[in-house]
Order: sequence, then structure tokens, then C-alpha cells
Amino acid sequence: MTIIGIPSDWPTDEADARALQRELRRRLVLDEPGPAPGTGHVTGLDVAYDDERDLVAAAAVVLDARTREVVEEATAVGRVSFPYVPGLLAFREIPTVLAALDRLETDPGLLVCDGYGLAHPRRFGLASHLGVLTGRPSIGVAKNPFTFTYEQPGAGRGDFTPLLADDEEVGRALRTQAGVKPVFVSVGHRVSLDTACAHTLHLSPRYRIPETTRHADSLCRRALKEALRTAP
Repeated sequence: MTIIGIPSDWPTDEADARALQRELRRRLVLDEPGPAPGTGHVTGLDVAYDDERDLVAAAAVVLDARTREVVEEATAVGRVSFPYVPGLLAFREIPTVLAALDRLETDPGLLVCDGYGLAHPRRFGLASHLGVLTGRPSIGVAKNPFTFTYEQPGAGRGDFTPLLADDEEVGRALRTQAGVKPVFVSVGHRVSLDTACAHTLHLSPRYRIPETTRHADSLCRRALKEALRTAP
């Protein structure tokens, strides 16, 4: 298995990474509704790490948005491209995620990230970063609320409450299944928050986590396991 390298111009320290975040954030588009749920393609993105060997495996799984059936999948394995710094986690994995996306032959449509978009200390998490770099609509669906506050939503499927940074709504705590913990949805790029939540519900017919994330999580773990078997 080929292990991709780290781009030569990739930030190497915290100051450079923060500066790039600020620059790219100016390109965010936040006034488009985004594609309607159940139309076109949606692509789940996720990564798995092996810190001992400094490897990250990324998976991109394209689903038919209407049927939620898998259309295509791709993986890439690379070196971890940045140290662990809260708020800069996107820099650890984006080169490998982009490599997986580049291996798709199908139009990926909406990107669904296992992480954050605007629900980020500098309002530029992984979903926003990837959306700007690819020009594609993107959303973040996270399992945990990071540092933001929220009230528990009602117990029913589709109930939600705002995810707040002081008085600013940066996302929503959304109940995808009755009686289970909410997920945390935020806008990435070129999608409204209402549309992001509607996609998340449509993609979660049976489980708490969207089908996009479930498929991508399983695939990146398999890819990492294969890479560890063959890596020197």
C-alpha cells in the first residue's frame, strides 16, 4: 500500500496553521441553502490513527442520498501531518482525506464529516476547511459538543436545541433517534443549518450516527489495519 507524503507547503507549527485558518475562513460561504436532503450524492468522511507508526487512514464513502445505498468508496493512508493541538485537528488529516476524495470517480456531492464546521473556537473546523478547499457543500456531525453549551433537546427524533458559544448559535444538538444521546450538527460550507440538520436526520434512519459516518468509520479502520499489516 502506498503511503502518501505530507505536502511540502503544509504548516509545521501552530502559528502558521492559525494564520492559514484565518485566511481560508474568509472564503466561507454561509448564505446558500445547500442541496435538498434525499437528492444527489452524499459522501461520508472519517479517519483512523495509529500513533505508534504515525499513520492516518482516511475513507470517503459515496452514498445515493435517496436510498442511502453505497455507490463508491475510496481510501488513502498517509503520515500524520501535524501535531495534536486542540482546534487544529484538521491539519493532522486533511492531506490524507483529500487523497481519498481524489480517488473517487463519482461526484461526491455533499461532504459529511465526522467532526465540526462552525462549531469550532475560530469557526473553522474540518467540515469548513474541506468545504472551502474543495468548493463543495459540507456539514459536520460530531458525537460530542466540544467546548460549547447546550440544553438537552426533547426526547423525540428530530428534537433539537442550539449549540451556543456565548449567545451565538454555532450548531445544534439534534436527536436522531428517540431516547438516545443527540449528535452535534454544524454548518461547514455552502449549506444552511436547517438543511444540515435535515440531511442528518435523513441519513440516520435507524441509528444515532448517520449512515455516511457509519460506513466511513468502518472502512477507514479496515484500511488502517491493512496498512499496518503491510507497512515496514
